[in-house]
Amino acid sequence: MLQKNQTAPDFSSANQDNKIINLSDFKDKKNVVLYFYPKDDTTGCTIEANQFTSLIGDFAALDTMIIGVSKDSCQSHQAFIEKYGLKMDLLADTSGELCENYGVWQEKEKNGVKKMGIVRSTFIINKQGELAGLMYGVSADGHAEQVLELMKGL
Repeated sequence: MLQKNQTAPDFSSANQDNKIINLSDFKDKKNVVLYFYPKDDTTGCTIEANQFTSLIGDFAALDTMIIGVSKDSCQSHQAFIEKYGLKMDLLADTSGELCENYGVWQEKEKNGVKKMGIVRSTFIINKQGELAGLMYGVSADGHAEQVLELMKGL
């Protein structure tokens, strides 16, 4: 498991426009809220994405980028963004490498059935590229507001 204050695992991943986004692009420039969610256009994931979008100006005022990650394709992300007017980049971790590096690909149990999946998690990465905060197994509703309050304390 990742630990607070350690260097965040670097990444290079395609966003909804098939443009490569690198964590290193933000070093010494922006804080990054990297949030992992299970699937585009599902109930909890839509609530979380819409709430982050509604607070995007507040995050921007704190020099903070919001980046979502799931294993969905770039095309799926594009449709999700267009359907709800989302205002953040969504990374297509189709290989699962980013999920593995951040420890969010875990065994989950639903209705007595165990299977592997993304555990809804959020990582706050400061301008120095360090993990200033990490939260595994978060609830979608109200999470964006909780993260914003943490960012105000950085």
